[in-house]
Amino acid sequence: MTNTEKVAYIRGLTEGLELDTDKKEVKVINAIIDLLDDIALTLADIEADHEELADQLDAVDEDLGTLEDDFYGDEDDDEDYDADDDDCYYEVTCPACNETLCLTEDIINEGHIDCPNCGENLEFDLESLADEDEEGCSCGCEHH
Repeated sequence: MTNTEKVAYIRGLTEGLELDTDKKEVKVINAIIDLLDDIALTLADIEADHEELADQLDAVDEDLGTLEDDFYGDEDDDEDYDADDDDCYYEVTCPACNETLCLTEDIINEGHIDCPNCGENLEFDLESLADEDEEGCSCGCEHH
């Protein structure tokens, strides 16, 4: 039962009492019932507006979610696998300036790079790296 239905029920009960409408007490009761009716109608309007706003807010939230997915992509998802996180880095020391460089496997595979510190051309022997992978490292340790 809605609030307006409850007020209508109370109005029917008071009318069923067949009270003398000229008495002050009955006038007060009728005024209170009229006020309750106005409040119930206003509340019904507010509830309808609230539902409409909630629907609009849900639509905006969905649109924002779509924009976030388009703009940020899936990089916030913990379940996603990002291959860039697993890049292999190699430390190389420049023989000219003794600067230690961290290089990606892609740079090593190019075969050479200029030292960003001194400009020395560093060349990488990829065949010896492949031999070490097959035979283990040449440092004498037990890694294979």
